[in-house]
Amino acid sequence: MTVSFPNQYQNYCVFNKNVYDRAKQGENELLVIRDELSNPKDYEQVIEDLFILNLMLDDGMDKQKVSNIYPELSKYNDSKSPNIQTFLAGIYRKTKIPDAFGPLVKMLIQDSINPPKDAHFDPTEEIGGAILDYLA
Repeated sequence: MTVSFPNQYQNYCVFNKNVYDRAKQGENELLVIRDELSNPKDYEQVIEDLFILNLMLDDGMDKQKVSNIYPELSKYNDSKSPNIQTFLAGIYRKTKIPDAFGPLVKMLIQDSINPPKDAHFDPTEEIGGAILDYLA
């Protein structure tokens, strides 16, 4: 796994080609991601898995199938990581999992009160956008 995280020169993550190949595996990869999110090796693996889920949804993955792994996703709802928050918000925005609305609002409020200090981008943009999509 190789992820280049946001820094003073880039405000986004950069992933290696392997991540894009994994996203093309479809439902089989979804089961792997479910297992990895349940027991991740490290932070980098969580970020990669969330990114892959976003790619899968962009490529037409059945939203209900991704919604079925909400128990594993919800484990990260209280994360203070702007990367995790941004990827979760993207997944929730695309799937509109009803149970995810409250955690999105909580993220937005907490980040508004205590903005992430190490972030090289503003996760509230994606979080707020996801909330607006829920309300539309």
